[in-house]
Amino acid sequence: MAVDGTAGPFEAATGDGPALGGPDREAAVLAAFDGLLRIRRVMAGPDAASRPAEWERSRPVRAVAIALEASGIEPSALDEEGRRCARGYRVSAAGPPTSVRVEWLGPPGSGAQYTASEALRRCAEVLGPLGWLALEYRGPGRHHYLEVEPAG
Repeated sequence: MAVDGTAGPFEAATGDGPALGGPDREAAVLAAFDGLLRIRRVMAGPDAASRPAEWERSRPVRAVAIALEASGIEPSALDEEGRRCARGYRVSAAGPPTSVRVEWLGPPGSGAQYTASEALRRCAEVLGPLGWLALEYRGPGRHHYLEVEPAG
């Protein structure tokens, strides 16, 4: 049994899975984030809290999703039929292997596009002190998103 009470290993909420929540999930996310910080200290020493470890660089989608969820930012989610059912972040692979894309998505009519820039700014504020460089871009249809990669 996983730390979050589900069958199988802990899965980071990337925004492309089912809605997750509750005290068991919160405890599991905080344990995963603490584990991420411990990996940093073991791999790079006491000042490592501000730099992604090699483990994170090889799994940036998972690492960024854990950091965002641990900070209290809600992930988006999909229902059983694959339709977006919750407003929040979505983390996906982008370009180079260590780069990810963070979007702010929601179901139709949720107003996600109107709050995207502010929400993505909050995401960047969480990721910056953890050693992730997050740059905001505007794509087709004025769709805002972040390109995130390890700083340095």
